[in-house]
Amino acid sequence: MAGLAMNKDAATSALPLLALPFLALLTACNMGAGGNASSGDSEQGELIGARIGAPFTLTNQDGKPTQWDSFKGQYRLVYFGYTYCPDVCPVDLQRIMQGFSKFEKAKPALAAKVQPMLISVDPERDTPAVLKTYVAAFHPRLIGLTGTKAQIAKVAKDFVVLYNAEGKPGATDYMVSHSRTPYLFDGDGKPVALVPVDDPGTPDVDEGAPDKVLGFLDKWIK
Repeated sequence: MAGLAMNKDAATSALPLLALPFLALLTACNMGAGGNASSGDSEQGELIGARIGAPFTLTNQDGKPTQWDSFKGQYRLVYFGYTYCPDVCPVDLQRIMQGFSKFEKAKPALAAKVQPMLISVDPERDTPAVLKTYVAAFHPRLIGLTGTKAQIAKVAKDFVVLYNAEGKPGATDYMVSHSRTPYLFDGDGKPVALVPVDDPGTPDVDEGAPDKVLGFLDKWIK
């Protein structure tokens, strides 16, 4: 998977421009990713007021239509990625969901108000059946969403996510470069903050550790 090639300070300073398309450097999944995690230090989430997100209808891992507004009243933990990603996507998801599991144990009532979801940027390969096996490996409450190429393109645009399939035309083993932006949305579907993920640019600091995700959820889920 790939991410925005920005450090934490640069990512924060760029947030007022989120209404515009990101000018991001995308890297293939197996080449690592830049971190853009929430620092969790501000009183107000860094995405408050940003124009990210819009209503959609996609297909979940059970093959059923699923709408963004179906989760009204719930916080939404949204990760864009794909099941064939060899490294960064599964590591990010594993750590985010490990942090979520810790939050469930510590504050089950609050955790029940959160819906984690993976939205695929590889709709051609990520069928509902593929997603069903994949998301089940991380957490029983994680849902996977896919759709047509046009549906995914619109959702990615609305959620300020860039992605691009890389490889020879007709190949089945292609990579998908995409921006690394795990979001937390509130019960009204408004963006709150970026979920912590590790920044390879700071090898001595593990920004995406499960305990960091736990602290993030403990701060923002009310």
